[in-house]
Amino acid sequence: MGTETKFNCYSENSSTDGCIPKVVKSSSDLAQKLSSNGIDNGKTTQVNGSTKLVVPFVPIFIEENNVIDGAKELLTAIRPQWNLNDVDFKKFTDGITNKLVGCFYNPPKNGTSTNGKCTINSSHHSTSTTNEYEHIHNDGNDSGNLSESDIESETRNTDSKSSNNVVLVRVYGNKTDLLIDRKAETQNIILLHSYGMAPSLYATFKNGLAYDYVPGVTLDTSSVLRPEIWKLVAHHLAAMHRVVKPQSDNCDKNNHMPMLWKKTQSFFDLVPEKFTDADKHKRLEGTFLPISRLRAEFAELYKHLESLGSPLVFAHNDLLLGNVVYTESRNTVNFIDYEYADYNFQAFDIGNHFAEFAGVDEVDYSRYPKREFQLEWLRVYLQAYLKKKHVTDDEVHRLYVQVNQFSLAAHFFWTIWCLIQAEHSKLDFDYVGYAYVRYNEYLARKDKFLALNINSTS
Repeated sequence: MGTETKFNCYSENSSTDGCIPKVVKSSSDLAQKLSSNGIDNGKTTQVNGSTKLVVPFVPIFIEENNVIDGAKELLTAIRPQWNLNDVDFKKFTDGITNKLVGCFYNPPKNGTSTNGKCTINSSHHSTSTTNEYEHIHNDGNDSGNLSESDIESETRNTDSKSSNNVVLVRVYGNKTDLLIDRKAETQNIILLHSYGMAPSLYATFKNGLAYDYVPGVTLDTSSVLRPEIWKLVAHHLAAMHRVVKPQSDNCDKNNHMPMLWKKTQSFFDLVPEKFTDADKHKRLEGTFLPISRLRAEFAELYKHLESLGSPLVFAHNDLLLGNVVYTESRNTVNFIDYEYADYNFQAFDIGNHFAEFAGVDEVDYSRYPKREFQLEWLRVYLQAYLKKKHVTDDEVHRLYVQVNQFSLAAHFFWTIWCLIQAEHSKLDFDYVGYAYVRYNEYLARKDKFLALNINSTS
């Protein structure tokens, strides 16, 4: 489906039932409506005796080359009480993928309004929000994750604990809707926020989101190995897998097709038989083209994985290191970027996370976690997931086999993703080269991992 079709999905839904964004005719209408109803953005309200989360839809389109002015227009709707002269705007990226703007409300203590200022910062290194390689197979998305020092410095004249003084505006990149269902993304954020696992969603607009920040720093190839951190990750993922359940009857996990199959098939459909760039096409011929050969190979792999009996859970499905936020002061981790969240195999979510230990900026698969580390990680995970202190060695081994075999599917999944990006993305990144990296790792591990036996711990 094209980008415009996805945008229409928002404008056609005018009810808040089922957590669909509410549509208003104009920014002024929205501000008046929110004020008259006493509703704060991202909060709940009573509708027909039941509690609903109201997420306003603002019918504006923010141009990628004019995101600051677009953010100002959005704020007049969702933060009408803010004086724009007292808002500092920080542009955290300046690429051709998703754009992230931080809006920091700093009202003067002396009652004298300041001049609002705009800061362009495309090389900010405190978190992954500006390092696009950390989200390279996440559409170059900007997580909205700012470090606590960033928030403190930008909100120095306000109560730093008030998240209402910070609004993050994310503008979608060109043609990212080919890969991501934006309506589903919005619903995922709303769902996970209800479980305390995602930031508040303040509003949606035609080509983006406005939401709360997540304080902390994203993981890297070193921090992900620290026991005080990886145990938090294992616990948080187990909690997500165990408790999160979409409220819609259409999302019954017993009748829901796993994301791994349906999304990979949709990706296959998007890979062209002939690439526009002749050089790219030549590099892809033989190994990846014609795509029918890879379709058959994946179908065979999937049939085997399906037989392993991995539970179907609501999964993140893209738990790369840049999507895990560690907040040291609170001793917590949070996950960000829920574009691919959906029901899927438990073992895929973990196997994909383990595969991401290699990093993306400088991929090194010698960092893939060793068996001893995995067994310890998986035991902690199972204790939380099964809610029991004593987990048997057989239970841990079973999950170990499932996870490593499903990690093969993760390599396959992102390989096909790369082929689509190679055709459509304008980002200065060698997607063809990265496709080879992921596919070669799949081939290198395939025989060893598929030889693992659930019934044998040797």
